[in-house]
Amino acid sequence: MTPRDRIRHWQLYVITDRRLSRGRAQQNVIRAAIAGGADAVQFRDKEASGREFFLEAQALRDLCREAGIAFIVNDRIDVALALGADGAHVGQEDMPARAARELLGPERILGVSVATPEEAIRAAADGADYLGAGPVFEARTTKPDALSPIGAAGLRAICAVGDVPVIAIGGITADNVSEVLAAGAVGVAAISALVFADDVEAAARRLKQALQRPRED
Repeated sequence: MTPRDRIRHWQLYVITDRRLSRGRAQQNVIRAAIAGGADAVQFRDKEASGREFFLEAQALRDLCREAGIAFIVNDRIDVALALGADGAHVGQEDMPARAARELLGPERILGVSVATPEEAIRAAADGADYLGAGPVFEARTTKPDALSPIGAAGLRAICAVGDVPVIAIGGITADNVSEVLAAGAVGVAAISALVFADDVEAAARRLKQALQRPRED
């Protein structure tokens, strides 16, 4: 199975955020998200020291391996390689995707954040295995430079540019997930909808069920 084939089975992709986790240990949050049906986990932490980042990533990698789901490291290609992660994800302000692809090699997964069809085309040419497209809707965020929502129309335009799987992100809930899937995304990435939830496992289960419902009709 190629990386892209594997990604097309990712419905629920969870991204960590310690600032939205309400003081809960990230391992506990992710353990609950996995129990609720997460298919992949991305470890993202812009505040941790290098050592803290590595040790937290290592612990989450082990949780994901035990569960048999994908583990992706945000930005830190060196940590992804050192831990034998399934892959890495870079944004438009991180290491260029082409350089990340060269370091990761052909077997590991490379994801790239995009907000426009032009960025999607460039990311695909640079070797992205999937595109993290958004923000689709308004979302709770800790990013001071958060982009404006692209809406379902913007997502549809990104999904139409090629055959790279698209994971939609930004303000996605069980109530609007059908709109996202209809636009062409293979799955959704969730941050605040899960890590900020009172009951992470229950929130993940509701979102996963909503993701599966349209595909069964």
